[in-house]
Amino acid sequence: MHEPTLGSRALFPTLDVDVYVNHAAISPPSAAVRDAVITTLDGYGRQGVAQFPVEMARRDRVRHALARLMGAEAVDVALIPNTSAGMTDIALCLPWQRGDRILLFRGEFPANVTPWQRAAAVHGLEIVWLDAEDFRLDRAAALADFEAALRRGIRLVAVSQVQFATGQHMPIGVFGALCAEFGAELFVDAIQGLGVVPIDVQTAGVHYLSAGGHKWLMGSEGTGVLYVAPESAAALRPNVASWLSHDEPFSFLFEGPGLLRYDRPIVQRAGMVEGGSANVLGIAALEASVGLLREIGIDAIYDHVQAWHDAMEPLLVARGFVSARMTDPAGRSGTLSLQPPGHAGAPAWWAALAGHGISCACPDGWLRLAPHWPNALDEPQRIAAAVDAILATGGPRAEIQAP
Repeated sequence: MHEPTLGSRALFPTLDVDVYVNHAAISPPSAAVRDAVITTLDGYGRQGVAQFPVEMARRDRVRHALARLMGAEAVDVALIPNTSAGMTDIALCLPWQRGDRILLFRGEFPANVTPWQRAAAVHGLEIVWLDAEDFRLDRAAALADFEAALRRGIRLVAVSQVQFATGQHMPIGVFGALCAEFGAELFVDAIQGLGVVPIDVQTAGVHYLSAGGHKWLMGSEGTGVLYVAPESAAALRPNVASWLSHDEPFSFLFEGPGLLRYDRPIVQRAGMVEGGSANVLGIAALEASVGLLREIGIDAIYDHVQAWHDAMEPLLVARGFVSARMTDPAGRSGTLSLQPPGHAGAPAWWAALAGHGISCACPDGWLRLAPHWPNALDEPQRIAAAVDAILATGGPRAEIQAP
């Protein structure tokens, strides 16, 4: 039995890194995840195809577990390979009209831009841009610009729940209310939030949400989740459908002859995108990791991570770092991003800290620290000591770059 404890790495006995604050990139697998994957693989090794019904039942459980994490119904949730797949699926299946306008944000991770650019190129859509950073620096003014854009007519807003580089938690609930007021739909890329930042898609007025399993959900690469609100699913065109997208897709395999048909209706819900065989090992990993999250509770995890940041931020600011963390708690997430002091940039500090056993990241010029529930509250002092040691030698070499 694997029992998670806030601030304890007991379920990560093989993790070699002294301080792992890189969950916004890839979470290392816990013992629970490793055991779930091995057990599933052993099941296929012992039973072959007889393991398949076991895995189908698991898929249902995982849909329910993920739905509960985001305040959704399981029928409105699909299991997908990654965050990008969810965006591409919706971009391909929306009933676009030439001239429809999509609102995007500069500073977003490319996964939440490229699919919409491709849809615009294919369907003759117009892209409207705002700057995500404006919402961190002057949220009231940025929201006024957002509302003004909606007043001019927007078909879809695509935004990240949390900005990947700065850690800014975007005002999703306000976006949802304004989209409802002006007749737009809201697509949320939640890969940097789901699993650490609470969200309720129904309360927030989210129409679509996509997230991968290998970051804050702490599963493995190659898994993800797509939520589609039922009223939005009813309007989608099944442009990505395949054999498992049909109603009763298995009947011809198990119920005798005469049932092989190609005219069965395609389900008009999120599961339409589950067209083929699933990543059963990844889903086993996701069930285990989400089980740990639910055992602790997302609210408790969020509070623990904020306590970690509360301890870390002043230590680094006192050493010359400039924090991107918002003073308004509503704008905070699992990520603490900073600009380093001196001439050496974030990549040089990333490399120098790695030499002291600290795993972090340096996206788009920010030094990003992303702890999760296993991170201990004494780690900020250890990171500060590493920073002092680096500064004592004259700071990191500016020419060192991250890969």
